[in-house]
Formats: sequence, structure tokens, C-alpha cells
Amino acid sequence: MEYATIKELVSLAAAAETSIWKIVLQVEAEEEEVAESEVRKSMLANLNVMKEAVDYGRQNNIQTGGGLVGDEALKLEKYLTTASKSEQNNIYNKMITYALATAEVNAGMGKIVAGPTAGASGIVPAVVLSIGEYNNLSDQKLVEALFTAAGLGYVVSRKATLAGAAGGCQAECGVGAAMAAGAAVELRGGTPQMAADAFAMALKNLLGLVCDPVAGLVEVPCVKRNAFAAAHAYTASTMALAGIESVIPADEVIMALTEIGDQMSTCLKETSRGGLAITPTALKIKEDLQ
Repeated sequence: MEYATIKELVSLAAAAETSIWKIVLQVEAEEEEVAESEVRKSMLANLNVMKEAVDYGRQNNIQTGGGLVGDEALKLEKYLTTASKSEQNNIYNKMITYALATAEVNAGMGKIVAGPTAGASGIVPAVVLSIGEYNNLSDQKLVEALFTAAGLGYVVSRKATLAGAAGGCQAECGVGAAMAAGAAVELRGGTPQMAADAFAMALKNLLGLVCDPVAGLVEVPCVKRNAFAAAHAYTASTMALAGIESVIPADEVIMALTEIGDQMSTCLKETSRGGLAITPTALKIKEDLQ
């Protein structure tokens, strides 16, 4: 059994009357020639790394290379402790805090799960862990959601790119949001097709996103961009669960990502020679760091 497109992945799940995560798990076990339990164990280890990064980022002022970020998650955590109960319990607030925490740990060279990349590592954990806590879901359920995210990201890696240097940040935070959106749908009881629609809606609305890190560091705008992308992913999942479909199929959105990436100037693809990276403030920061 194998899949190379989102359509094939959804079709396999539909034919077997199961979820996307189950197909991804089966294919991974077959390819690695190991028991499914071993693959699950590996993904559980990833989940634990995600939890540790979120906890550390929320509780510590991270020391990053450029010192441009490091306490954003702390600030949000502090703000929410004094906010109203409705604000504290708002799942969006939880997500953006978790996304900031993980992205800051990455910026400080801490241990994270690079899914789909290190620069976009805060998105999937933020969405999956927040939904899990909000609904008191087991680690096993969260592991299954990570398999869904992994399967969707795998298709992009085969058909397009996950590198900001090749496709801009649409290939990193854009794909991260799409992966998280699909996983969120399955966690929230949606169908494989709904997961594909959420994936497509999340990705197509971040198409063209440039990669323009200030001073070449994965700090600005990368850390805050993770938080926005996490909220974006959850929004896409809610729309899909409501029955809203993506007019453009997921696989065609991936094709568009590739085309846009090819057309995008190299100045806007991780070279720090365009976008926010060449604003007066950014250039002053670069000069000071040098």
C-alpha cells in the first residue's frame, strides 16, 4: 500500500473505512519493515519532545542568538494569568502561546520536532496539544493526529518543497498550518475528506508567503509567524468541520505552491535580501549584531 497524493491518501482511508492516521501508520510500518507498535512508540517520543518544548518555552526567557525574541511566550502566559476566565480558556490563546513557546525554543537552539521544518516547528504542536488539553484527549489520540499531520506533510515533500530557501515561508509555515489543520479535523471528529479540505484551505490562504528572516536568524518574523499560522490552522479545521469545502483540491494547491515558489524572487527565499529583512530597522539590527 502506498500514496503519493492527498487524493490517494483520502481514497485509501475511505476504502478501508478508517482515518488518515491509520493509513499513514500502516504505510510507515510496511516501509520500515517494523511492527506498528514500534512506529507508534517513535511518534510518542516526538509528542513528548513537543510537550517539553512547550513547557520550557512558557516558563523560561529563552536566550537566542540575536536576542530579538525569547520572552514572547512568557509575556503571553503572564498576561493570560491575569485575564478573564473566558480569555484563559480560549483555545486560540492557548495555541498561540504554545506556538510562540516552541518557536522560541527552536530559536534558542533547544530541542524541538522539525515538522515540517525547524522554523515552522511551533504550529503542529500548538494545535494538536491545545485541542488535546481542551478536550482531555489521551496521548494515543494525539499520536494519531501527528500521523495525520505527517502523512499530509509527506505528500508535500514528494510533490513540492518544505524548504523556505526553495519555496519561501509558504513551504514552511504554510505547510505547517495545512498539516495542523488536517490533524485538527481528525482530532475533532471530522472525515478524511474534511481533513483534506482543511489542509487545502489553510495552505491556499498562505500561498505566496515570503521567507525574510531579519539578520538571517530564525527569530523575526518567524517566531510570531508560527503563532498566527497555528490560529490559521484551527480556523481552517472549523470551516471544514462545518461542511465548507475547498473549491481547489488539496493536490492542486500543492501544485500552486510549487509554481509560486519557482516564480518567487530569490530575495524572498531565506536569503535576507528582501522583505522585512531590508527594512531600516532590520538593517540596523543586522549591523549591530555584526
